[in-house]
Amino acid sequence: MSKAFSNAKKGELFELKAELNSQSNSTRKEAVRKTIASMTIGRDVSGLFTDVLNCMQSPNIEIKKLVYLYIVNYAHTKPDLAILAVNSFVRDSEDPNPLLRALAIRTMACIRVDKIVEYLLEPLQRTLHDQDPYVRKTAAVCVAKLHAMNPELVQDQGMLDSLLDLLTDGNPMVVSNAVASLMDIAEYRPDFFKIDSPLVMKLLHALNECNEWGQVLLLDALAEYNPRNHDEADAIVERVTSRLQHANGAVVLAATRIVIANAEKLSSDEKRMNSLKKLTAPLISLLSANGEFQYVALRSIRIINQKYSFLFQNDVRVFFCKYNDPLYVKFEKVELLIALLDESNSSIVLQEMNEYASEVDMDFVKKSIEGIGRIALAHEASADKCVELLVALLKAGHDGVTDQAVVVLKNIFRSYPQRYLSVVEVICNNCESIGEPDAKASMIWIFGEYAEHIPQVVELLGELMEGFSTEPVSVQLQLLSAAVKVYLARGHEGKGLLESALRLSTKETYSTDLRDRGYAYSRLLSCGDEVARKVVMNERPAVSDTRGEMSADLQADLSRNMGKMSSLLMRKSASLRSPTAPPVLTVRDSDNLLSMGNDELLMIDDGPTDAIQGRENGSEQFLGTDDLIGALPSVANGSQPPQKDAKAGNLLDELFGAPGKRIDRQALERVEISFNSSGPGVSSSMLPVAPATAPARAQPLPPVDDILSLPATQPQK
Repeated sequence: MSKAFSNAKKGELFELKAELNSQSNSTRKEAVRKTIASMTIGRDVSGLFTDVLNCMQSPNIEIKKLVYLYIVNYAHTKPDLAILAVNSFVRDSEDPNPLLRALAIRTMACIRVDKIVEYLLEPLQRTLHDQDPYVRKTAAVCVAKLHAMNPELVQDQGMLDSLLDLLTDGNPMVVSNAVASLMDIAEYRPDFFKIDSPLVMKLLHALNECNEWGQVLLLDALAEYNPRNHDEADAIVERVTSRLQHANGAVVLAATRIVIANAEKLSSDEKRMNSLKKLTAPLISLLSANGEFQYVALRSIRIINQKYSFLFQNDVRVFFCKYNDPLYVKFEKVELLIALLDESNSSIVLQEMNEYASEVDMDFVKKSIEGIGRIALAHEASADKCVELLVALLKAGHDGVTDQAVVVLKNIFRSYPQRYLSVVEVICNNCESIGEPDAKASMIWIFGEYAEHIPQVVELLGELMEGFSTEPVSVQLQLLSAAVKVYLARGHEGKGLLESALRLSTKETYSTDLRDRGYAYSRLLSCGDEVARKVVMNERPAVSDTRGEMSADLQADLSRNMGKMSSLLMRKSASLRSPTAPPVLTVRDSDNLLSMGNDELLMIDDGPTDAIQGRENGSEQFLGTDDLIGALPSVANGSQPPQKDAKAGNLLDELFGAPGKRIDRQALERVEISFNSSGPGVSSSMLPVAPATAPARAQPLPPVDDILSLPATQPQK
């Protein structure tokens, strides 16, 4: 074939046409090889269809294979000419050679042309009862292909009954292909085929006699069966456990699915523990395969670890990254190390993660530093050690490392407020080496949050404010919020900084997000510092990291589909079968919702559009004042929301409408309730959203320059 590739040149169709009509078998064979080679590299050789078709009369089976491949490829573009090959297919399906009979029936089933379907019926019926098992197993697969093209015809011709009869065939490969076809048809007709107890016993007996791919088909079918009692579950698990030692990883994963599915149905806890422990070594042995299979094995281990975390707790060293691991394998191993960490192995895991932070690949370095931060959020006992490692990385001053360390420390400060005040000084001393937008936004958030503990905070933010117009919007938003916090914490000392921030964010910007937030703060400050302090400096909810967790329903679904596409994507299998999903109202960047303060207000987003008003089924939806004050602090860990401050509630009622009413864009005077996160954050719950009734019109904004000179006024009832 390589020779055919090298000799193929443009303009050879005429020569190929002459060679295909040659009387010499060797010449025709070489011509067909050249034609297939040209077809393989994308060259259009459909003009030779008739000439290639004539080569089907050759008794040489190798030529027939090449011709069949050509016909399958071009039959959909030349369906009328493809019918000319029907007589040859029918004749070959009656050939004494079983390989040729199977090849003919398989090729006819692969030609997705409606006109050929009726010619396929008789040969397929005959081959389903062929004497040779190889032909029967090929015909069993062809029934499923024909059913996909014309289900009614298959049922009317009684082929489904013939396919069911193959389940009692004496050849295990025929049984496995019949089961695979029936399972495929059952996806379209759920009530057509159900696996019962007698069939399960037959499939278990056929396991040892099938080749590796036949075993995978049988194990997939067995995984769909729900045992009637404990004894049946014991028998299934006992017979399947031996497949865990198979050399083929697909067989190992298929057997693992069955053990996991039946573990809770075993007759005793001892049997359950013994069966589950037998999964550890086979799954770990899969990590010696190539990178792609390692990834599949690691994903499967993560799914199992969600429910049976004790299985791999003592094998944490196995998941340490190797220097030659692909990046996606390293990422998956880091996720597993985070999931497996406990008090007994925390020191070695953190030491290993710290070593990863000195690697060359910056993506892997950032993932490792992020992992250290996630460990601190999930395990309070390890938080001090994690912060110590992050501070050391911060002081090292390496490009990228410092930036990611600041992003991670911001989340730790949210989870453990006022606990690591000494680290704030380190961040101040290394602020000049922080350059990435996410890291800079996190640093500015820390400056604003701990303004009363940083003597030089006004000078630091003042230097950053000088380049305000050149910064990304995410940094500008944080500079504005930090300026408000500094003014409320330091009083007159931060007045100049606030005036500059409000002027730049309202009069000298083209960003609607920044301008709207500037006007929101302006209106808030016009009602008095004390009320603004109660809104902006309110107590934040604790941060928790839930990215490695999954619901019980999701874990059960992924366990049933372990090794399949849904388990690799960590999504329910049903979601992959639905090409479209109904539109849902989402909170933009909801994973990072808790990474900022609750003065960083929320923005409702309806998909790809950038509208402030969410729309669902044609109705507008808005955030209410109760949502703004009460909902945000009650997000984490099921905690109760703090008591809403009466003055702050009245203030927002005055600003945005009467109590109980909803906010629209006019009421907000284009004040977009938004926030911007910096770096990877943590999950949060969705704010409640309800349809609007009669939104109230807000009062006009006072001039920005006069905001700080306004007297503190009591909100109107």
